[in-house]
Amino acid sequence: MPISEQLSERELRVLEAVVQTYIETAEPAGSQTIARKFGLGVSPATIRNIMSELEEKGYLFHPHTSAGRIPTDRAYRVYVDAIMRLSPPSHQEQHTLRSELRGTRNAVEEILRRAAQVLGVLTQELGVAVAPALDQVVLERLELVPVTSERLLLVFNLRSGVVRTIFVEVPRLVAQSSVQQVAQILNERLAGLTLKEIRATLPERLRDASGTEDGRELLNIFIAEADGLFDLSKEENAVVLGSAQMLAEQPEFASNARMRELLRLTEGRELLKQALESRRQRGLSVTIGAENPDTRLSDFTLVTSSYEAGGLKGVIGVMGPTRMPYDKIIGLVEHTSRLVEGLLE
Repeated sequence: MPISEQLSERELRVLEAVVQTYIETAEPAGSQTIARKFGLGVSPATIRNIMSELEEKGYLFHPHTSAGRIPTDRAYRVYVDAIMRLSPPSHQEQHTLRSELRGTRNAVEEILRRAAQVLGVLTQELGVAVAPALDQVVLERLELVPVTSERLLLVFNLRSGVVRTIFVEVPRLVAQSSVQQVAQILNERLAGLTLKEIRATLPERLRDASGTEDGRELLNIFIAEADGLFDLSKEENAVVLGSAQMLAEQPEFASNARMRELLRLTEGRELLKQALESRRQRGLSVTIGAENPDTRLSDFTLVTSSYEAGGLKGVIGVMGPTRMPYDKIIGLVEHTSRLVEGLLE
């Protein structure tokens, strides 16, 4: 049975009022405030009794110094799943997102950096994003550029405007004409394939290629080192963050200890990378407090939406305290992920 079905309609309405009050004020919600503000048609005493019942069921708790109640992670989950009504981004917010992302010329990293930054500003949370996995992205063109007598620069031009470069070590100077010939052969036989397909089939695709002695020697290097040269996984899954200043200004991070924990999370990034990477295939995802697998994230909510375009798959969203305006943030995150998809396409 869904949790919401275990609560009466009256309990759901009081729970909604407590959640909304705490989100707005960051202060425990009292029965008098709820009665005055929400017009539930019952007395403060009745509301107080219902709040006590919700506390016994694990949806609310109250600090020892206050008569008011604070929502638990369980309360936020019921609120997100069964109570709240999504609030789409305002026209001004949509305009801000479009104008901030418009001039990025399809450079993926720049699109994600700006998207995380503007999401953070609009939501007053920490904007987060994960750069796309490149294994399934199609190669459009390769370039080979001599750098030194023993090193070539291999430039990958991938679909959706992604460009990556790596160095290819060669035993001796390769004639410019041979370098151009090899680049032409590679483009004729590899363009239109994903990097994963190239790694799996490159020896077969190049086995019968002919050319100068220099050229054949260079092609043999590509055949021998295919797994390394065409594996850009080191470039994948980078975590992009907006400004942590947005979170630092929230009451939850007023203490030095909480602020230090936030800085550890944003500076290390590995934990965030692990938390975000699992969301690549999940569409919209809202993970609240203790629902996070790692206890170091138990005071945070992650709201993310996956994006996919031209073989590029990644994640964009926000991280903040569990006290956040879920109805507005979810709409902003989903809208931003669709904008990112449009720019990548």
